[in-house]
Amino acid sequence: MTTNKVIPLKERNIILTGFMGVGKTTIGQLIANKLYRDFIDVDQEIEKQHNMPVTEIFKSMGEKNFRQMEKDYIVDLCYNSRLKIVSLGGGAFMQEEIRAACLSTSIVFFLDLSWSSWKDRLHLIVDSRPVLQNKSLDDIESLFAARQHVYEINNSKISTDDSDPEEVADYIVRTLKLGWEMNDRSPFSQSF
Repeated sequence: MTTNKVIPLKERNIILTGFMGVGKTTIGQLIANKLYRDFIDVDQEIEKQHNMPVTEIFKSMGEKNFRQMEKDYIVDLCYNSRLKIVSLGGGAFMQEEIRAACLSTSIVFFLDLSWSSWKDRLHLIVDSRPVLQNKSLDDIESLFAARQHVYEINNSKISTDDSDPEEVADYIVRTLKLGWEMNDRSPFSQSF
């Protein structure tokens, strides 16, 4: 699905992507509060639609069906909603159609966390992430490394290693406001 309609920069959704457990939901909620926008966690929305956690959706319906639900939801959101702060699941951006929809309609921020910092969080998230189930640390590191090149396709990358969620959210809000202000002042004022 494509659209020829140009979305003004200030009306674009803000999409947060990155590996699972990097803080997309926490940071997204903070950004939404600071910009007075609605926050959407895609995994939570799919859980509500199916009345079960993602881990159960993976078990009962399979990953392929989950990825289709994820794609349908995100593509529809990108083309039919505005002014949202959206946290994608860690695997969502691996789908080309999702990437294309996000990059053409929204502003995509990649929350980058180093492997050494991320693995310190593993014990906090392993049980709630079906993709991590029954995987060794080496398997998880390989998955982490394999996804990095896709996350690199974004509008802005933020290293989060030495920052708390509030600092990252403040940085993103400042970056957005500066971009919006520059766009408003430009004699060629157009969306990117």
